[in-house]
Amino acid sequence: MTGRAAIELERVLPAPPEAVFAVWSSAESLAAILCPGEIQRAEVELDFRVGGRFRVVMQGERPYVHTGQYLEIEPSERLVFSWVSEFLPEPEQRTRVSLTLQAAGAGRTRLRLVHDELPDTDAYDGHRSGWVDVLDHLEARLKAR
Repeated sequence: MTGRAAIELERVLPAPPEAVFAVWSSAESLAAILCPGEIQRAEVELDFRVGGRFRVVMQGERPYVHTGQYLEIEPSERLVFSWVSEFLPEPEQRTRVSLTLQAAGAGRTRLRLVHDELPDTDAYDGHRSGWVDVLDHLEARLKAR
């Protein structure tokens, strides 16, 4: 394995931080946005508290399982969780996703997503495009509310 890499994405979303955060804290809402690429639907189970765990099964040509644990929860401001994906080259390799939310005026939120501790491999590219799709779905969901 080569060095560690980080994905850094930023997006201004059409909703206040409380509404953006609410999507990330709800299994139903997450199931709607965690559908990157050819994924048709996702099943999400979560125990939304620091130390709580989650499980996401993305349904594509076959089920793709992702798991993790909530590391930090600051309502409407910050969310940090571990991320274990079968798309990573090492089984059970833990990476970390951090979301930071800041009010961006007039009912908008600047969301910054950082997914770090990724191996600098094809898994990086796959996760980057996946998170871009997830943010697209998030933005569409917030616009439709």
